[in-house]
Amino acid sequence: MSRFQELKERAWRNNMQLPQLGLVFHTFGNVSVIDRKRGVVAIKPSGVPYADMGPDDIVVVDLFNTIIEGILRPSSDTQTHLMLYRTFPGIGGVVHTHSTYATVWAQALKSIPVLGTTHADLCSDDIPCTGPMNDAMINGEYEEETGKQIIETFASRSYQDMPMVIVASHGPFTWGDTPEDAVYHAEMLERLAKTALLTLQVNPEVPRLNQALLDKHFQRKHGPGAYYGQGTIRNERGTRT
Repeated sequence: MSRFQELKERAWRNNMQLPQLGLVFHTFGNVSVIDRKRGVVAIKPSGVPYADMGPDDIVVVDLFNTIIEGILRPSSDTQTHLMLYRTFPGIGGVVHTHSTYATVWAQALKSIPVLGTTHADLCSDDIPCTGPMNDAMINGEYEEETGKQIIETFASRSYQDMPMVIVASHGPFTWGDTPEDAVYHAEMLERLAKTALLTLQVNPEVPRLNQALLDKHFQRKHGPGAYYGQGTIRNERGTRT
């Protein structure tokens, strides 16, 4: 048995959540899981259909993309994942999808505005969209440049308070304390993207959520005096309640 068996199985389980949640199609998208003590990351192999993928197909790499275990190529987005792990020390999982509504905002080059309390329950600000890439970035180390775009976008933001981003013309990336959290954030991002788009269709002039109401909803779930839910109890999917 692989010495990384538990890590690979966890990565596989979380990858399999993506098609079940309707966040990916065909072979698009990927989840990675880090083991920081051993300095390795388990990630979906590139171009393998979810229905055909098992735990043994998961690829294990180090933080600089040297394959430690696996006979398949890791996801083409691996370098982006690794850059996020190297820069955001508190994260335990990263998700990338091309989910429809989040990708619409990415293609429109627009951040997702805070319009209601559903958004405020998860994030304290608009969900940012990175700037577009120039030709030199595209023709260089493209996946690393994607990671640099994300990191630059978070130069003045907390990656913990805002566990998601939209990469311009590309699609969403999310992360979390655990890979289960990262998948939950990917699901929520898609719902927030859809809700915001539909809201703007109903009323294109709708204002951004009142700041006091935004702060109230975010702080009651994430602030030092948070009183929503049951503390650190987690539900069956592993997400905080």
